[in-house]
Amino acid sequence: MAVDLNGVAVFLAVAEAKSFSTAARHLGVTRSAVSQTIRRMEDRLGIALVQRTTRSVSLTEAGEELYRRVAPAVGEVGLALDATRDRDTAPSGQLRVAVSSIAERFISGPLLASFVESHPGIQLDITITDEEFDIVAEGYDAGVRLGEVIEQDMVAVPVSDGQRQVVVGAPSYLARHRPPKHPKELPQHCCIGWRPAPRVEPYRWEFEDGGREIDVAVNPRVTTNDMWVMVRTAVAGGGLTFGMEETFRPYIQRGELVPLLERFCPPFAGFYLYFPDRRNLAPKLRALVNHVRYSTSASKTQKRR
Repeated sequence: MAVDLNGVAVFLAVAEAKSFSTAARHLGVTRSAVSQTIRRMEDRLGIALVQRTTRSVSLTEAGEELYRRVAPAVGEVGLALDATRDRDTAPSGQLRVAVSSIAERFISGPLLASFVESHPGIQLDITITDEEFDIVAEGYDAGVRLGEVIEQDMVAVPVSDGQRQVVVGAPSYLARHRPPKHPKELPQHCCIGWRPAPRVEPYRWEFEDGGREIDVAVNPRVTTNDMWVMVRTAVAGGGLTFGMEETFRPYIQRGELVPLLERFCPPFAGFYLYFPDRRNLAPKLRALVNHVRYSTSASKTQKRR
């Protein structure tokens, strides 16, 4: 059977709009033309694809199955055509990326600055957010998160080395309060906690003791969704805080913060740039993936020297 690509496009428009009129406006044709195209498809296939009433349009079971199988394939065709069209042109367009606020290496500056310098045709739109959501549904090209929270159907490219979280405090705070020897002593201290969004409980601080995972509800005296509020408050002697070691490293090296309870802080997988598993990436996203891979490889080479 010859494939009626126009009919497939009309069917997809109706399936997604759940309306003949809306699909017609989207395609730039009349409602009657849409209705006739769907009817011809149904006649050729010998089965109803769409249920029509005076008030609504919905897919039949056969229509749902057809949409489930055809929509991804048409999306792949679109990506392949875009890749072919853009093969000999510089990557361009807006590239939207949702990034965790604690992905220090990605958002610290050098990686992004070198990327936009290398690709002047790309407008990079970075949203810093710690909320977990479907990046595809929200219109993002990619995201950066800890590997442990990325869905398995995504492609993930390392952005950082392995990570670990540590407790830190300023020398001025530790001069006034005895440093904790075990995580269970933390609730006795003034702690600065983090939460990803309003109306969300502060994160419990996670440790490992003798191979056993433990978490501590520290009842923070200060809670914020801003890592820099945590850092600045801790540096000022306002209490102990907990976060990524690489975020605190410059302050530790300068002696402004002191790491604590390190033997209870195991390493874990780091941050990854992730995106849907597609055979043909848009040139702008492919450019970012290649840049991240190159930057990560160069960073590891430099550390070995």
